[in-house]
Amino acid sequence: MRFSQRIGQTPAKKDIQIDWIDEELRNGVWNLLKMLFLDELERSHNYGVPEFKKFTKMLWHNFYKLPIDDIPYYDGDTDLEIRNKFFKSEWYEVYDLIEFIISIQSNEMTKNKIIKSINNLLEKEFAGYRIINEKVVPIANELEFNEVTAVLEKTKFLTALEGANIHLTNAIDLISDKKNPNYRNSVKESISAVESACRIITGENTLGKALNKLEAKGLNLNNQLKSGFDKIYAYTNDKDNGIRHAIVIAPIEPDFSDAKYMLISCSAFINYLVTKAEKIGVKFE
Repeated sequence: MRFSQRIGQTPAKKDIQIDWIDEELRNGVWNLLKMLFLDELERSHNYGVPEFKKFTKMLWHNFYKLPIDDIPYYDGDTDLEIRNKFFKSEWYEVYDLIEFIISIQSNEMTKNKIIKSINNLLEKEFAGYRIINEKVVPIANELEFNEVTAVLEKTKFLTALEGANIHLTNAIDLISDKKNPNYRNSVKESISAVESACRIITGENTLGKALNKLEAKGLNLNNQLKSGFDKIYAYTNDKDNGIRHAIVIAPIEPDFSDAKYMLISCSAFINYLVTKAEKIGVKFE
């Protein structure tokens, strides 16, 4: 905390930035992209061809969707043009650019450095997003971030939990689409991840049966906790929502808060179940 914040002259915390980006966050993202990526590209050559020039062609073609012969290649004009576009872009386009730059990284060390640095910035500037699985995901705090990243790492390397990992990855993709988010199917994928993990642990063929058999398999769950997740499962099965079943009547549409709650709750529940299962000797390889 700065001196001015400690004496109450400037606010110690901002509001969480969900559908907007303030000047400090935008400046910080640009500075990191410039220092960690663009400046390095300008110094790099591959068989005599500037890497920066190759990148700008990809950027114009795949990201801006503009003619590549309109790229200004003189006296640093290209860098200036990218800068101008960045500072005129909408808040969600800033995150689009972050995702694009991460997606084209072939060097894992560089990619991880960019992701870590930007996540630190997002946390510091109270952004409501973090980069998880190379996607910008709506996460408001470090605890939520830790639950989702932990379960993705855990299920990624355990063969039996590959299905749960796929469902969670899909849930993230669907909630993270800033132009056309699909909250209904994100909720469905989140609860499907729980179903996949529970069925692997118990051998049952539905989530309802699997939840009821967890204790028989040696996982001693608190009755209230189990009851709570039974109710969450019932919510996704409710005919008024049409989440896990065909839509018969006009449904009550899940919104952002529903999808985010399900992603984080299901991630935490899977972490909880897998940890308990491993303690009693369940193998997921």
